[in-house]
Amino acid sequence: MRLADFDFALPRDLIADRPAEPRDSARLLVLPAEGEIADRHIADLPQLLRPGDLLVFNDTKVIPARLVGRRGLATVEVTLARDLGGGGWRAYAKGARRLRPGDRIEFAADLAAEMVEKCPEGEVILRFDREGGAFREALARYGAMPLPPYIKRQRGGDARGDPRDRTDYQTIFARAEGAVAAPTAGLHFTPALLDAFTARGVEWVTVTLHVGPGTFLPVKAEDPREHRMHAEWGLVSAEAAHRVNAVRARGGRIVAVGTTSLRLLESAAAKSGEMREFSGETRLFILPGYRFRAIDLLLTNFHLPRSTLLMLAAAVTGLDRIKSAYAHAIAERYRFFSYGDACLIERRSAASSQ
Repeated sequence: MRLADFDFALPRDLIADRPAEPRDSARLLVLPAEGEIADRHIADLPQLLRPGDLLVFNDTKVIPARLVGRRGLATVEVTLARDLGGGGWRAYAKGARRLRPGDRIEFAADLAAEMVEKCPEGEVILRFDREGGAFREALARYGAMPLPPYIKRQRGGDARGDPRDRTDYQTIFARAEGAVAAPTAGLHFTPALLDAFTARGVEWVTVTLHVGPGTFLPVKAEDPREHRMHAEWGLVSAEAAHRVNAVRARGGRIVAVGTTSLRLLESAAAKSGEMREFSGETRLFILPGYRFRAIDLLLTNFHLPRSTLLMLAAAVTGLDRIKSAYAHAIAERYRFFSYGDACLIERRSAASSQ
């Protein structure tokens, strides 16, 4: 297995810079475990699933984690990554090599931070001059939504970015603040679609995984097995675990909505497949050959070349099959990445997905 195995060429005009309107009008590539792929739409999902299936959504809420400030005469752009408590945050900073411990970064007249230390992984530790509710209020005033780098927005004007992204880059399930990237498969869902699932007899439940900016970091190791995932905090409640186990016991299928939900479910599952209550960090990295314990299907967007997310999708269905699916999507001009279209992948057996 080599990094180049997960590469592909994508025309720039297929990268979506806005979500579909309405959200459930996005296209859907259906990839069964065996047989032909099919071109459908997200609105078709209720009929593609079976009564008794269970959808698992990630209810994390994206915070406006991107801040632009000044260190003397220099501009510093910061993307918050993890709340360390007491006003401390682990963050990514453009131009971090020029920052020194003790440097003060002013983001606004009433919001500043001190650079405390640099981390071996490339991040920095910042200590803000406020915490708790006061910090969240300041972040709401001055922060911008941390869109992935391939979504281009005009610079200048409001430093908080395009106000439309504050709703576009948030799922209807968003409840638990803490993510700095959206669980993008969940962006396709609407209240009307949830009603259609209920009418069909398809159930749904939420879990929480606070997506970090590491989701956009490229894999640099030529052997992907040498890549180290960044830790992300997740929660599977006792109720959610019970729901998953009950559906599985009566023969229903578990449908992970997004790679974040999938990674969390797999982190919380026992070797037997029983779902357990879980609270803590996960660094689970899923590559082809992984033996799934918890999920039967994955709904996910189309991912970046050479990314850990593409590797996960290949683990669900097989590398050759995901390559064929992506080639079809490109030929049929599906929209790619965070604001793009989606695919529904049925898990293949471990033997057939090598």
